[in-house]
Amino acid sequence: MTTIPKSHPRYESLRIRDLITKAAKQGLVHDTGLIAHGRGEAYDYLLGEQTSSFSLEAEKTAAAALLIDKNPVLSINGNVAALSSKEMVRLGQSIPAKLEINLFHPSKKRKQLISQRLQNQGAKKVYGLKEDACIPGLDQDRAICDTEGIFTSDVVLVPLEDGDRCQALTAIGKRVIVIDLNPLSRSAQTASITIVDNVIRAIPSITKFVNELKSVKKETLNNIVKSWDNKKYLHDILVFISKRLNSIEP
Repeated sequence: MTTIPKSHPRYESLRIRDLITKAAKQGLVHDTGLIAHGRGEAYDYLLGEQTSSFSLEAEKTAAAALLIDKNPVLSINGNVAALSSKEMVRLGQSIPAKLEINLFHPSKKRKQLISQRLQNQGAKKVYGLKEDACIPGLDQDRAICDTEGIFTSDVVLVPLEDGDRCQALTAIGKRVIVIDLNPLSRSAQTASITIVDNVIRAIPSITKFVNELKSVKKETLNNIVKSWDNKKYLHDILVFISKRLNSIEP
């Protein structure tokens, strides 16, 4: 990144790409995480690389849900650790919520690396290393979780999620908040609250809303969450993308 000036029109995108690449070399990010990042980057282009007003409302709703539920858990994979470890720790401290590592391609070494990264950013305890429970109905490694974390949670924030686990978590009655730049993914379509935004922007925004809503009555928070219509939100986002693309001059 030293050869790319901040005035470069793609500076932020290239900076984020550099973070992912370095994390992959360090062993935090699996090779397939690079592919996932590139796919998300393409969808961010469609959004204009900015948070829409619709997604701001989703982030506010997510903050309300994280505050009203009794055992909130923030799920962290390699890409999230590479891009937003500090921000996830801050969000966890603000709510407060537990941090649990959950990987599609798990290894003890990678979990230890991610745990150390989170602890370096101020996390006092990281869940997911114990691996003493399984999510029912999920026939893959991501079913493995922590009894004190995701297994007994009532709401889970899962940035950069895979559809199978999202479906399994919702099927057993958990409120699932997904951050996914692709509004057509199974994760986005099956989540309780979907946030179509870049995790780099979404996590600080949720934290901001958490701090603003802390003093609000629980009844008000419940009303915010109950009034959320995820299907309408996804429709509005797709319309937003369509209108934006149609307005661009060739």
